[in-house]
Order: sequence, then structure tokens, then C-alpha cells
Amino acid sequence: MIPETHSMHEVLSMNNSSFFIPPFQRAYAWGQHEIDRYFDDIRKVIESERDSTVTDKLEHFFGVLVFKPVDQGFAIQEVVVDGQQRLTTTLLLLIALRDSEADENNREQIEKLYLKNDSSSFGDKIKLKQVTSDWEAYKALINRTEHISGRITQGYSTFISKIASSDFTTMEYITALKRINVACIFLDERPYKGEDPQIIFETLNSLGKPLSLADLIRNYILLGMNTTDQTDIFEKVWHPEIEELLEPRSSHFFRDYLQYKESRSFKVVNDGNTKELYAQFTDYIVSKYASNTQAFISDIRRYVPWYKWIIDFDYPKPVSRNSDNNIIIKELLRNIFHDLTSDSFKPLVLGLLEFHQDGFTGDKLSDEQLIAALDVIRTYLVRRRVLKITQGENKDIPKLCDFIKGNIELLSDARLGLLRLLCSGTYNLRMPNDVEISEALKRIDFYNGVSKYRKLILGKIEERISKVAIDFRDKSVTVEHVMPQSIEKNKSWQKELGSSWEQIHKAFLHNIGNLILTEFNSEMGNKSLSEKRKQLMSSNLQYRKDVIPLGAWGKPEMIAHQKEMIERFLITFPLPTNMQTSENWASDTGMQTVDTVTPYEEELISSVLGRKPRNVSIEGEVTDTKTWQDVYLIFLRWLKDVHPMVYGKILNTTENSIDSKYPPVADRGYIEELGGASSRDIDSKFKRLSDGMVFSKVVGENDKKQDYAFVNQSAVNIMKRIKLIQELAGMDEESVVVELK
Repeated sequence: MIPETHSMHEVLSMNNSSFFIPPFQRAYAWGQHEIDRYFDDIRKVIESERDSTVTDKLEHFFGVLVFKPVDQGFAIQEVVVDGQQRLTTTLLLLIALRDSEADENNREQIEKLYLKNDSSSFGDKIKLKQVTSDWEAYKALINRTEHISGRITQGYSTFISKIASSDFTTMEYITALKRINVACIFLDERPYKGEDPQIIFETLNSLGKPLSLADLIRNYILLGMNTTDQTDIFEKVWHPEIEELLEPRSSHFFRDYLQYKESRSFKVVNDGNTKELYAQFTDYIVSKYASNTQAFISDIRRYVPWYKWIIDFDYPKPVSRNSDNNIIIKELLRNIFHDLTSDSFKPLVLGLLEFHQDGFTGDKLSDEQLIAALDVIRTYLVRRRVLKITQGENKDIPKLCDFIKGNIELLSDARLGLLRLLCSGTYNLRMPNDVEISEALKRIDFYNGVSKYRKLILGKIEERISKVAIDFRDKSVTVEHVMPQSIEKNKSWQKELGSSWEQIHKAFLHNIGNLILTEFNSEMGNKSLSEKRKQLMSSNLQYRKDVIPLGAWGKPEMIAHQKEMIERFLITFPLPTNMQTSENWASDTGMQTVDTVTPYEEELISSVLGRKPRNVSIEGEVTDTKTWQDVYLIFLRWLKDVHPMVYGKILNTTENSIDSKYPPVADRGYIEELGGASSRDIDSKFKRLSDGMVFSKVVGENDKKQDYAFVNQSAVNIMKRIKLIQELAGMDEESVVVELK
């Protein structure tokens, strides 16, 4: 690494050098504010130059430029690792100067010295090769052709305006560029010097907008290539076939690709753990591909359309050449990843799609085998969601990926093979059998308890009965209560239910035995049974037949409908006969009947409502608890010891914080700075964490600074706060587990 100090004039007037901004770098972003400030610095330098009373003329430091020189025979190509905004802005000023200059000789000198270079390998001998998105606009300015709208042209126009309104001469501007200095860092190409441009780039950008995982991986791959290959690969492959297709899920793709390849769980992508995931990903690339980045790119390209089928149900490329099968497969994918929102199965299904599309050692899954496997996954998820089980999925499902790769059992019987795979885990990962499901559907609040999935479940039951696909996602299709939600003033329904109407209403209102699917958009409301029957006459759904023939809708009818719905559920989301009453988990792993919950539980409210914590495990360290407030305080004390910077960040979050998705301290959610709170307020709502904490703002007993946590919160709010802090700290989803009594 060779640091040198140069003026902008010296940097840009080097006749044997041209400059290359890697095509994947961010586009030109300076606006009016930045250009105004830059021009003001130039103005000050020129005014100092004009002032005869000033002996030491003013100079201005313009920051750092980082270059990686690439030898091209008689010429040098400087790859711009950092500083492209400053370099581009200065060149826009010079283009504006050329176009504002009346003297033809001066115009030619500016173009020859700063804007073009006979040794340049870029189009029209232009000295600076812009990023792909800015290149055409920049070329148009250099070549005086029709302007292309955008930031580049706006910057140029701003300089034209400023030059026109000033009385500075062209040579005064050139003199100013000789007084504007930059620190130039020239990286050594020799690998043993350890000057990896990607590492330098990451370090220099550590204080700016954080780079995403996809940014870091792309830069890592492309910065290792020569400039010609960088442009070629980025413009023809990486951008159109990877980034453009996957945005804004590119980073999630790389994480799921890695989970599939390594058959293990990695942390969820967020700003807090990007660097950790990036290090794990580059370790994988080095171990599997060594220096053969082209092979890695080829492999990545294969998975992009398969992943696109997972994340985008509108992606037009067919999964199967058979149009009927294609519709079925895409609907199953949509059910799993959009209706049931199961991220944990993305790497596993990515493997199934690879088995179906490319195969392993010559064998491929047929359409029918893929459909059978996806149907099992949907059944697994639906059954678990009815029981509100999600524990272990994010951590353990990716571990099953190895079993997908060329598994012969999937080729012989995909349904049975995947069922066995999903039943090979612990009790918490079990496939609920028919007995569990039947008992749950008899007692649970189906309407509210599975509110996210109720239309999917009832819609698929309808399809099974009628053999006709139904658009259950249509807003006009709703889940209707036959017995209305409100009957306190409805004499007709009170009479319908009899003298025990209050107890019956309470017991069966939201039960599956009182629910049907209609396309009337809740128009049935509190109407009488006879009116509802008349309206259902015009329905196209088979559910109408559950109500129309009946002359009454009381407890016996709801129990009968409940029984019918349970039978339909078990047929729609079926298990083989030998699994319908069996314990569908690996008994030799030990039955784990402990009831636990994480802050990431999908049905958090119903999971913790009315429950007390027995203990909390934080990254494997278990502490006994009696209350949810204890859980919160134990977590905060642990956070202070293990993640002091995160602890300090949330402690010092203010109500006016803008650039944060995390609720402010003043929201009484995290650790609150009490200021002048009275002792009674502290005693009644807060508990002291410990004395003498670094981030404390409150003076308590014995004049010691103390931190307090607002603990007068519900279990749900406490778990939500812990989840947000986990995200901020980049912690794994299941690093905090609460065991329930």
C-alpha cells in the first residue's frame, strides 16, 4: 500500500493513466447539496488566490482516493476502489468548463489533458469508465451528444449554471484544482502484500450505508477479476441473471443457497450479522471452488430460477412442461412459502427443485414425485400450524438437506420418503397425527387461533370436495360464522339455540363446527338462519350444502358439522394409515415434551397467553424464572455483559430517533432513562438492573448511577422487545428459548 498526496489536477492530468470504476459500484449519487459545498470550496480557494495580501494561499483537502493499478503495457489503468463520487464530480466540473469556454484552444486542452486519453481502452478514448448505469449519460457529455437524464447530467447542468453566474476564469478554476488535494492510496497487486481491494473497500465503507450480503459477495467475486472480465460478467451475467431477478431478496437467496449447500442453519439476514454471514459464505467459496470463481458463478446461476419459483409465484418460467402439472406445482409452492410463510423450508425445497430440474447422478424427480413431496410439506406445515407448533423448524429443517441429494427413496416413493424424513426428528419437530389434529379442532378457536391460515385450510377442503380450484385469496371470499358473532340482541338466534344460548354461543362461536367459506364478503352477518339459507342458495361453494338442507343450527348441528369438517381436514391433509395414530417422531432421540416458546413464534399471543415461564435459555445458558419480567431482566443483564455496544445503543435510543426500526427508549419498551422519576414510580414499575453501569443516566441510592428497565409489560410485549433486540444484535432466532410451566 503506497499512500501519496496529490492535487486533483495531478491525478487527472496523468497522460498514461485511465480510470475504471467497477461496474457493480453504486451509481453517481451527489446532488445539489454536495455540489454546492464542493463549488463553495473551489470559490474560497480562488478568492484566496486573488487576494494579494495573502501569502500562504488556501488549499483544500478533498478526502481519499483508493486505486488498484493494473499494468496495460505502455499505460496504467487505475481501478477506483473508493472515491468515485469525488472523481466524477471533478470531471463533471471540467466538462462544464470545456463547454463554457469560448477559446477553442482552451477547450481542446481541457479535453486532451483531463477528459480523454490516447492510451485509454474505453470507448472514444474516454479517460474515466463510469459504472454501467451512468456510462451512456457520461459518454454523451464527453462527446457533446444528446443529453441523457439522470444524476450525472444534473450535476453537469448545475456546474454550467454556477460557472455562468461567476466571474472566475477557466485558468482560475484550473489553479483551484491544483490547490485541491487528495490522499491517494495505491494498492499493491501482489497477493502476499495482503492488500485485497475487497477488504479495503469494506473498511472504507464501514461508516456509510452498510453493504448488504449480496453486495459483499458480488464485490468479492468480481473484484478478483481483471477489469474487462468484471464488466463482461457483471453486465451479461451477474446483474441480469442474478441481481435483477432476485431483488430485493438477493441476500436471502445467498443465505438459503448456503444453508442448502452446507445442510445447516445460518442466521437470518439483517444488518447486525451481514459480516458474519459474508465470512461464512467466502469460507464456503474458498473451500469448494478455490480460485475458480467462474465455476461458482455457473453454479449460482442454476439456482436462481429455482429460487425465483419459491419467492415469486408470478414468475412466468414454467417448472414443468406439462401445463397441468405446472399449475399444481406452482400452487403448492405458493401455499408453502406465501400462504403458510415458511422460510425454513426454502433450502430443502431448493434441493427438491434441483433434483427435479437437473437431477443427481443421472436420476431426476418426476413431476408426480415433486408434487407428492411438496404436498407432504404442505400437510406437515398445516398440521403443525393448527397446533401452533413452530419450535425447531428454522434451526433443524435445513439439516435435512443432505438427505434430498440423490435420495433413492424419493425416486421410488417420494411421499413416503419425505414423510419418513420429516418424522426423523425430535418430538418438537413431529408430524401431528390424526388424533392430535382431531382433538385440537374440537377445542381450538379456529377463527382467531389460525387466522393467518383459515382461508387456505377451508379453501383446500373446498377444492377436495368439489374438485374445482377456488381462489380463497380473493377478498370477497370470507370465512363466515353460521351462528353470528353477536346475538345478545338477536332474539331469532337466541330462540334457535334454546335456553342455553349463552353457553352454546361461547363454546361454539369460533369453532370449526360453526364456520363455512362463502363468497359474500361478510354480507350474511347477523341474519337469521332462514335468511342465510336463502342467500346460500346462490353460492357456488360446496359449503352451502352443509347449511341449506338443515332446518336448525343448534349444538347438535354444530357438533355434526365439526365432525364432518375434521374428517374433511384429515382427507385434505392426509397421512398414510400406519401414521394416523402413531408417534411420528424418532423415538430413539427421546421424547421432548417440554413446552417452549421463542420470541419468533408465529402465534405468539396464543402461545404465552395465561402461561408462566419456568426458565429462559439464552444461547444455551439456562436460568430459572418465575415471571415474564424476570425473563426480560435476565435477558437485559445478559445483553449488557455479552453485547455491551448493542446494550448501549438501545439505552441511548431517543424518542426522536429516525434512522432505526427499533422502538425508542421513550416508548417504555427497552431500558428507560428515568430522569426525575420519583422513588414510588421506580418501585412500582421498574426494577434495578445493577449499580454503576457505564450507560446509566439515573442517580439512585448512594449517588450511584443505575439502569432501570420498564417491566410493567405483558408477556407478549416483552417477547416482542427481546425479538427486536435479537435482530439488532444479529442473534439466531432460537438463541432465546423460554420453557413454559
